[in-house]
Amino acid sequence: MFLGEYEYKIDAKGRVSIPPKFRGEFWEGIVLGRGPDHCIIACPPTLWDEITERFSALPFTRSKERRIGRFIFGTAFSLELDEQGRVLLPAKLREYSGIKEAAVVVGANKYLEIWSKDQWEEEQADVGDQAWQILEGMEKRE
Repeated sequence: MFLGEYEYKIDAKGRVSIPPKFRGEFWEGIVLGRGPDHCIIACPPTLWDEITERFSALPFTRSKERRIGRFIFGTAFSLELDEQGRVLLPAKLREYSGIKEAAVVVGANKYLEIWSKDQWEEEQADVGDQAWQILEGMEKRE
C-alpha cells in the first residue's frame, strides 16, 4: 500500500526520485501514464497488467472504450528506475501534468500519483472543501 506525500526537485534530465520506502515495488519496472486529474500515475508492472487485462475485456466496438484506451495507453511509458531510485518523467507527461521544477509524489493505495506542486496544493484545497460531500456521495445506499 502506497501512503503519504513526498516533495522532490526535478533534475536537469527530467527525473524524479521515487520515495525510498516504495522503490522495492518498482525494481522490476514502472509504468507511467496520464491520470485523469492532470497528474502522472506510476504503477508497478503487476498492477499495470491487471489494468490491461480488465481493459482488454471491454468491447472495442464502443467509442468510449476506444477513446479512454487512447488516453490510458497512448501516452503510457514502461520505464526502469536508475541506481539512485529515480525515474525519467517523459516530456509529454511533464507537459500534461504541468510539472516543471518540483513534483509531489503521492501514495494512492495501489499506485503512486506524481503532481506538479501547484496543482497538488490546489487539489488538496478543493478536496478539503468538498470532502464531506464526496464522502456522503460514497455512502452505501440500501
